[in-house]
Amino acid sequence: MLEGQPMHPITDVTLEPLDDYIVVEPLDESELPSGLIVPANEALNVRSGIVAAIGPDVTLIEPGDKVLYARDAGYDVRLARSSHRVRVLKREDVIARILD
Repeated sequence: MLEGQPMHPITDVTLEPLDDYIVVEPLDESELPSGLIVPANEALNVRSGIVAAIGPDVTLIEPGDKVLYARDAGYDVRLARSSHRVRVLKREDVIARILD
């Protein structure tokens, strides 16, 4: 997916982030091949997810990247006619890319 291009989720809804926003699909607790365990526990302050789309002003992050972000950052969005949820964040809310 190219910079500024809309994401194409499983549903018929398209989300195209503007400016320096990114769309992230949150992941459940998982152990990455590198051995890093990122729990999806509400008590923790961080979450992980896959970048689904980026706005035109976003740098250093690409769609498909695994990222770590603050649990309370951004906006939780439920896509219409679906239980599929995504998180819309500002680029500055991403703490790190997870390289595995």
